[in-house]
Amino acid sequence: MAKKARIKKARIKKEPFEFKQCVSIVKSTGTHVKNLSEMRQAISKIGDEAIFHHVHQYFLKGHMLEYTNDFSQWAGESLEERALAERLASIDPYTFKSINEVRKELIREIDAFLEMCPKPHDVIEGNEFYFNETVSFVFQVGVRTQNLAEFLVAIEYIDAGSIYYHFYDSRVRLGEGTVDDFSRWIEHSLGRKNIADRIREIDPFMHSIESIRTHIKEIIAVYVRADMEGVSI
Repeated sequence: MAKKARIKKARIKKEPFEFKQCVSIVKSTGTHVKNLSEMRQAISKIGDEAIFHHVHQYFLKGHMLEYTNDFSQWAGESLEERALAERLASIDPYTFKSINEVRKELIREIDAFLEMCPKPHDVIEGNEFYFNETVSFVFQVGVRTQNLAEFLVAIEYIDAGSIYYHFYDSRVRLGEGTVDDFSRWIEHSLGRKNIADRIREIDPFMHSIESIRTHIKEIIAVYVRADMEGVSI
């Protein structure tokens, strides 16, 4: 048993967590559409960067959670097709392994709707959907943490853009779907898989960035308190 513990401990890489931040500049693609058929065609051809911007970066924009991506918001607000908006809003991008899979799911839902409503109407002039993409810049913010207590202090005050980068963007960047930078560090550098698993249970699809911050703080605070009191949980 002791030998196994030593082997497990040796595998842990004691590295600090370095907070980074993502700043995105919106860039127009020059593509815009006025009805659902045009939207379907555009989604099938537009670059991955545009899909990423309109789906994965929706939570960074601080919108209400009634919609979960720009496509569902446009369907509900501009097309006034609530049924379609709900179907598009049900697409959870973090359950897919690639942006192209998200693209296919968007097209599948639109095709299903077009089968029932084959003659889509145009939106009112001025309500067209404009496809954008983002140019992202990632930089260090000068905050490094060595343990859970330091991490707890940092997570409370770090910018929302940093929360987005490490909790949302990392799922696409790491290509592991349910794994984010925070839980990855806690598991592999601190050897606290139980805490990492708790953080991975937080559904990014159901919370705003500030809600994510609150949930992480609450989880970490419990374990920091237990560590200080010498209690094992």
